Amino acid sequence: MKTNIKPAEGKLGILIPGLGAVATTLIAGVEAVKKGISQPIGSLTQMGNIRLGKRTENRFPKVKDFVPLANLNDIVFGGWDVYSDNVYEAASKAKVLELGLLNQVKEELEVVVPMKAAFDQNYAKNLTATNVKTGTRYEMAQEVMNDITTFKETHGCDRIVLIWCGSTEIYYEASEIHQTLEKFEQALLDDDKRISPSMIYAYSALKLGIPFSNGAPNLTVDIPALIELSKLTETPIAGKDFKTGQTLMKTILAPGLAARSLGVRGWFSTNILGNRDGLVLDDPDNFKTKEVSKLGVLEDILRPDANPELYGDLYHKIRIDYYPPHGDNKESWDNIDIFGWLGYKMQIKINFLCRDSILAAPVALDLALFSDLAKRAGMSGIQEWLSFYLKSPQTAAGLPPENDIFKQLIKLQNTLRHIMGEDLITHLGLDYYQELVDVL
Repeated sequence: MKTNIKPAEGKLGILIPGLGAVATTLIAGVEAVKKGISQPIGSLTQMGNIRLGKRTENRFPKVKDFVPLANLNDIVFGGWDVYSDNVYEAASKAKVLELGLLNQVKEELEVVVPMKAAFDQNYAKNLTATNVKTGTRYEMAQEVMNDITTFKETHGCDRIVLIWCGSTEIYYEASEIHQTLEKFEQALLDDDKRISPSMIYAYSALKLGIPFSNGAPNLTVDIPALIELSKLTETPIAGKDFKTGQTLMKTILAPGLAARSLGVRGWFSTNILGNRDGLVLDDPDNFKTKEVSKLGVLEDILRPDANPELYGDLYHKIRIDYYPPHGDNKESWDNIDIFGWLGYKMQIKINFLCRDSILAAPVALDLALFSDLAKRAGMSGIQEWLSFYLKSPQTAAGLPPENDIFKQLIKLQNTLRHIMGEDLITHLGLDYYQELVDVL
């Protein structure tokens, strides 16, 4: 049955904590697309097709023509940052996009000025913040909520979504204050330092019934307290960590190796990058957060416990090094030691010279648009169908994540078919052949 989805009428405000390289690349890109300067390459919502019905029906509409998504022309951007540069200035310093392109959307970018950020130096030690809020955790949360409501009124937005594009915070595990909403809200009042800045944004958004997606590997919206709040306010959540360069390659290649029952003895991955994310990750505590997010992907796909002969001795190593000359142009190397028939050894080498923010920007856009769709469709809590975009997918308690990108895509597409009242597709195809037999 088709879900009763509210129409995407009026303006959609996309508010972003962290107006750095990823966010400014997203904003500049959308403004360029609006002007017809560029194409939204990499965005499934804008460029992707979805099959409907049987293959013989030949129905492959664009996703944006199939589900009622917000139109790019109806999007208004805003956000918070620890530096006061407007988006044009921040994008110029990030050096992801050429000045020739930025200058064509300069007017649109200059008006996006960051609000003061909720920040704690202990969660990103390598950043020297100059545009931050003061006060207790509770006071900062109240300020963020006021920022959101003021932005919505000032810009005439009908709906708001939040996408965390801030830096990776230090690694730490959930404690008793994160277990229930009551304990979390008391911890806010107590100014408990175990509540991270990203949690302040997530809490503020969910308290207002605004969807929140986490684009970093932080412990943020994946705590019981905020999951409880998302259900209470009937609000979608998704996380965590945008799936972009090296991990994207792993979720494409590893399922292929597993599908052919080829063994993997070792997978060594190293990265160099020089943007703000690289600077933050140069601190061991922040790197551990990213490492944990990236390490789980192979184990979830290859399942050494279920396939000990093929993957039981898998050695998986990850390195990330800060290298300023590369800027946002992340370079990754992968050495994969595999073995095949009769145990004979082989190797795969990958050198991926990617542009981190170029890959992340369309992911952030899709998460924003799909989160808004989910809210209008009455979907609340964890949106596992959005795992397609994330390195470390958030799932229900006790449910292992699915990291195979092809299975993730099937889940995403079937979710869209389901809410629109279309038949789900299993790709079994037996009905075609039976029909052919009947005809003969």
